[in-house]
Amino acid sequence: MDVMLVVDMQVGLREGLPKYDLLGVVGRINALGAAIRKRGGRLVFIQHAGEKGDSFEPGTSGWRFLPELRRAPDDLVVAKTFNDPFHDSPLSEILDNLGTERLFVTGWATDFCVDATVRRAVTLGRPVIPVADAHTVSDRPHLPARAVIEHHNWVWSGLIAPGGVDVLPTHAILNGDG
Repeated sequence: MDVMLVVDMQVGLREGLPKYDLLGVVGRINALGAAIRKRGGRLVFIQHAGEKGDSFEPGTSGWRFLPELRRAPDDLVVAKTFNDPFHDSPLSEILDNLGTERLFVTGWATDFCVDATVRRAVTLGRPVIPVADAHTVSDRPHLPARAVIEHHNWVWSGLIAPGGVDVLPTHAILNGDG
């Protein structure tokens, strides 16, 4: 079964600097999510739970998922408090119970939570497909957002993992190339 993780795509990410191609990323997540559901796959939305006063404090507007995301009633939600959504959460067990064969990773922020998700999934032996154009970040003091994204796509493609890591753009996955 294909499973897509949607990492931290919450209203609180709109604070601070603009996120690179945010609406395009949301559109690609929605398109890929619809295709995965149609093929019998599942979506798991990762929801960061920040501390009191944080932009992602549970129960606040920033904690909610972006309203532009198309979510289905049977999509799952996993809460996290660290960059790594596998840490101290039921995520790995959920993926096992779903019979996950391929794990697509999308979301925010490329260099923190998305990267931690990809790396942890690889170390757990999961077949990971980071979706090259379905994660976002804001400009960093030392690099523009686009360079951060390109750099991480390159790094992920070189991770040592059983079967490798396929970094694919949305259109390749939708066209059956991935």
